[in-house]
Amino acid sequence: MGPIFVGGASRSGKTLMRWMLSSHPDIVVTRRTEMWSRFSGRFGDLDKPGNLERCLGAMMARSQIAALEPDLERVRRDFAEGERTYGRLFALVNEQYAERCGKPRWGDQSPSNERFADAIMSAYTTARFIHLIRDPRDCYAAILLEKAKRRPGAAGAWASSWTTSAALARDNVERYPDAYRVVRYETLVAEPEQTMRDVCDLLGEPFDPAMLRMEEVERYRELRESTGSPISTAFVGQYARVLSPTDLVHIQAVADEQMRSFGYAPEAVRLSAGERIRLAAAWPALRTRRRVQPSGHGRPAPAADAGGGR
Repeated sequence: MGPIFVGGASRSGKTLMRWMLSSHPDIVVTRRTEMWSRFSGRFGDLDKPGNLERCLGAMMARSQIAALEPDLERVRRDFAEGERTYGRLFALVNEQYAERCGKPRWGDQSPSNERFADAIMSAYTTARFIHLIRDPRDCYAAILLEKAKRRPGAAGAWASSWTTSAALARDNVERYPDAYRVVRYETLVAEPEQTMRDVCDLLGEPFDPAMLRMEEVERYRELRESTGSPISTAFVGQYARVLSPTDLVHIQAVADEQMRSFGYAPEAVRLSAGERIRLAAAWPALRTRRRVQPSGHGRPAPAADAGGGR
């Protein structure tokens, strides 16, 4: 079975999906190695030893890759015995880590994985891809709650990046219908067992209840102890108490079409006179951000949940 890639916009539920997958007895998913975005193609032909060493040196300088503790001598030896491509080099590092974890299958959760879907699917013909989608208003609310800082115009810029990821979801699931699935965060937390059964069907793995318990994941301990489950719908709709009216208008102005296509209805917002003036000044930039779309913009959206039928 091929590797598993998890992608999606920031705060869309990728970490939750990673831990659920890694709680499966046969799967381990790494975090933020960013191999494809940072290293693929950057060092020339890896058939040349000097280029390979430069690539390995840069990879090991990234803490998330160094934490995997690859045996570099073994990587070099195995790499020399087969196809000398970036995809194979990345696979060798991940395969070693999975082997040490006692699991036969590896995966990767990195920001913007969806941008590299074509290269990934070309490198690993049996790969599977899970793309998380979440209401952009809740995503941005989660960012604010963590950073507690509001920069002027940040909401519109965030919405633009979310819209790009959402459009890639549409394109990629159309291009790879048997290997690529979109999972809505809201469905994942409301119907975790059915959603993960659908994901396991995509992966060709048997569903295991351990994926819902995540008993070895410390970050979910408090929820487990207080509610009996590490999975909660408490953060769905949190934007209503976190976002300012101006932030809400900015996000909905930029992401309106993609929001609707994934089932997120924009809501009416009341603005003060001052807020309306500031919005009018920002409107040209918001209109520009709305035009920044991958090629799939405007086509019908894919099924918004794993399994494609719910």
